[in-house]
Amino acid sequence: METRSDDFYPTRLERPTPVFDRLEPVVHSTGQVRREGPLSETDLAQYERDGFLVFNNFLDPATVRNFREDLRAYEDDEAILRSEGTITEPGKQAIRSIFGIHELSERFDRLTRDPNILAMVRQLLGSDAYVHQSRINFKPGFHGKGFDWHSDFETWHAEDGMPRMRAVSFSIALTDNTPFNGPLMLVPGSHQTFVPCVGRTPEDNYQSSLKKQELGVPSDQDLARIVDQHGIKAPTGPAGSLIVFECNTLHASNANMSPWPRSNLFFVYNSVENQLVQPFCGNKPRPGFLGNREATGALQPHTRDNLQRTG
Repeated sequence: METRSDDFYPTRLERPTPVFDRLEPVVHSTGQVRREGPLSETDLAQYERDGFLVFNNFLDPATVRNFREDLRAYEDDEAILRSEGTITEPGKQAIRSIFGIHELSERFDRLTRDPNILAMVRQLLGSDAYVHQSRINFKPGFHGKGFDWHSDFETWHAEDGMPRMRAVSFSIALTDNTPFNGPLMLVPGSHQTFVPCVGRTPEDNYQSSLKKQELGVPSDQDLARIVDQHGIKAPTGPAGSLIVFECNTLHASNANMSPWPRSNLFFVYNSVENQLVQPFCGNKPRPGFLGNREATGALQPHTRDNLQRTG
């Protein structure tokens, strides 16, 4: 497949290609927007250095309980279980992820429009934003499978047509994150480097990759070099904790062999100035629940006090 002239991050190639530095800033805002948001200059410097931030107790216990009740209801909803946006564990009917959750739940939709969150997003992306993707991840006790090492941007670029690194992910724990129940692992500083991946992307790759990702993952050699340089962090914290991470930060999670489940809300903001184009892997776009192409206008904020009252 020929590389397009508008492809600044070629990947899914026939042969290994050296890694290279990202081409845009990590924090996109400047001046007044950068100074007046909720993130301090210390926070922004840490995000620029590490590619992620952690805030414990971001959501209060009552709000977390409401989301957990929603989650249990989804597990018993046959229509949701049959939905294309519901991904089950490999070879099982146990739920792994439910995508497009902000379109199913008004409570979740309001969370994505939380004024404090949107102000952080504006500080980081330097513009208004929309939800590129949302989901609930399930990792039940004893049998919850892990997620392989990857950069989200590599997949969103190749399979969704996201042009540049101007997106940010928010992950909110619905259960305590401990060292034992498969917490998110991140490689601090890895967001500064793009790792091209090898292998032609088959059509509808998402149908298998969302169960177990085999394409779009760094080679063992590239990953070993980056991890040897930067190390691995696995933030832990109580239910309600928030991890904000840059779209190119390498991350993964282990299987959950503990008896304690791990579930989290996950939503991605993309800059309104970074709209999706045709996928750079050459295939048709993935479904909208994976890469939103319709509701791409600037999000308007809701107030946080509505989160507990809205079902």
